[in-house]
Amino acid sequence: MELRHLRYFLAVAEERHFGRAAEKLHMAQPPLSQQIRQLEAELGTQLFERTTRRVDLTEAGRLLVDRARQILSDVDSASTDVAEVGRGAAGVLRLGFSGTATYRLMPEIVRLARIRMPNVRLQVVGEMLTPQMEQGLLENRLDAAIIRPPIASHDLRLDEFEQTPLVVALPKDHPLAHQTGPLAASELSGEDLVSYPRGSAVASVAAEVSRRAGFRPRIVQEATETSTLIALVAAGLGLCVLPASSALPLSTSITIRPLAPAVTIGLATGWRANDSSPLVAAFVGLVREAAASLRTSADSTATPTDPTAAPASTTAPDPAGVPSDPPITTAEASVGSPAAPASATDPSSPTASEPTEAP
Repeated sequence: MELRHLRYFLAVAEERHFGRAAEKLHMAQPPLSQQIRQLEAELGTQLFERTTRRVDLTEAGRLLVDRARQILSDVDSASTDVAEVGRGAAGVLRLGFSGTATYRLMPEIVRLARIRMPNVRLQVVGEMLTPQMEQGLLENRLDAAIIRPPIASHDLRLDEFEQTPLVVALPKDHPLAHQTGPLAASELSGEDLVSYPRGSAVASVAAEVSRRAGFRPRIVQEATETSTLIALVAAGLGLCVLPASSALPLSTSITIRPLAPAVTIGLATGWRANDSSPLVAAFVGLVREAAASLRTSADSTATPTDPTAAPASTTAPDPAGVPSDPPITTAEASVGSPAAPASATDPSSPTASEPTEAP
C-alpha cells in the first residue's frame, strides 16, 4: 500500500463517483479504477459497492476512511515539521544565560523568538556563570549560551554582539554616592565589596581593575545572581562592580557611577564549533537582532550622563592627571557562524586584554 492509494481511495469515497474523483485527481477514470482494485486486492476486501448508478462504501471502506485521513494528516504534519526543523524554524533549543543578561536582553530574546520562531521551544537554564555554561556546552547539556567572554575551550564558537561599560553600584547613603561623574577605581580601595564568584568573567575583570589601581579588593560576600548582589548593596553590605545594563533597572535604593578609566565587558552567543544545526544558526541571528533592537531603544533615550551608554573615549586619565593604563576589556571573542571553524586563539596564552586575578 502506498500513500497515493490512500489519496485515490479518499477521493472516490468523498465524491462517491469514479468519474468525478478522477477529475478531482486530474487523471483518467480507468487508471483510477485500476488503482482502487489493486488496493482492494492488497487488503483482501471490497471497499466499495458499485452499481451503475452509485458508489457506496462497504463497512471496511468506512473504517479505512478515518484511518486514511489520519495517516495522510500525520504524513503532511511530519513533512511540515521536518522542513521547519531543517531550516531552523522548529525544535527545542537548550539555552544557558548569564545572570547579567536577565533584565534587558533575555526578555527581548524571548519576545522575538515567539515572533520569529513560534514553533521553537526554548528550554532556558540560568542564571549561570561563564565556566558553567562553557562546561554545559561541551557536555552537550546546552545548545547555546548567552555568555561573557573570554572562554578557555577551542571547541566553542562565540559571536560577540555587545560591549557594556562596568559601573559601581553604591548604597544611596554612601559618601561616594553623593559625588557626580565617574568613580576612580582607586577610590574602591579599602571599601567592602560584594561580587560575583571568583572565576566569573565580571569578577575577573573587576580583579584586573583593582590590580591596575594598586590594591587588592576586599570581597565580603559573593553571589551568583545579580539581583542578590543589588539587594546586598541596597542593604549597605558593600559596593559592587557590575555591567551597567544589569544595574540600572533593579533598585531605587542604590546609586550608579561609571568607572574611570572606562572599562567594558563583552557579551556573546556561544555554541559548539562542530554544531551545524540550522536552529542554532537561526538563534545566533535572532540574538543579534534582539541586541540591535535594545541598542536602538537605548540610543533614543540615552542622556550624556547615562552610565549605560558606551564611553566616548576608550582611554581616560586618572583623577591625578596621570595617563592611565590601556583600557580593560574582556579578551577578543571568536566571531563566526556555526559552520565556521573553531577559533585558533590559544586561551592558555595571556594577552594584554585578558583579565588576571588580583594578587
